[in-house]
Amino acid sequence: MNIYQDENIQATITQINMGPYSNNGYMIKCNQTNEGIIIDTPAEPEKLIEEIGDTNIVAILITHGHQDHLLGFDEIVNAAGCPVYCHKGDLELLPRSPDYQIQDNQKIPFGNQEITCLFTPGHTNGSTCYLLGNHLFSGDTLFPGGPGKSRDPEAFKLELQSIESKLFVLPPEVDVYPGHGDTNTTIEEALKQFAIFSSKSHAPDLCGDIDWLKS
Repeated sequence: MNIYQDENIQATITQINMGPYSNNGYMIKCNQTNEGIIIDTPAEPEKLIEEIGDTNIVAILITHGHQDHLLGFDEIVNAAGCPVYCHKGDLELLPRSPDYQIQDNQKIPFGNQEITCLFTPGHTNGSTCYLLGNHLFSGDTLFPGGPGKSRDPEAFKLELQSIESKLFVLPPEVDVYPGHGDTNTTIEEALKQFAIFSSKSHAPDLCGDIDWLKS
């Protein structure tokens, strides 16, 4: 578990590695009001539920509908007792319909904070990243070293378009918190690695697990 304090926006970010697929669940708390949100609901939900404590969770945000991000869905939703948000592109993948269908660039308030929804299709039809200050929660869209796995060449092209148009336009100092693993990155580092990838020629059917430096 990693805890990050941002004194500029008065928020605490708790990153918890959960389940057999090394998923990350996140709790973000507004320090001034004790209201918070949760991002994703992986297996081993008790880890995240324990961290809620007396925080008033007002929203659960889903990055996308793959099952490894939803294995603790029912338990976490029941414990938090708050609305679930997800993009309509992944509605059929959720255990139940979300309370709210998010829109691109929608702002979801909690306490004195607002987190922005960035629609980034490609990994799935409804993949969404969330931006709070200089903190990007990228789900399976962007990882240290490369993009999320793509199911076919068209999905990879769409994912790449999403990353370039929505994420690589963010300030270089933005920290990137991915949906798996214990390593984070920054937009600046991702841009440097992507420049190397872009300088090389690639097969038109490129897809799957892409490494910016090796692919």
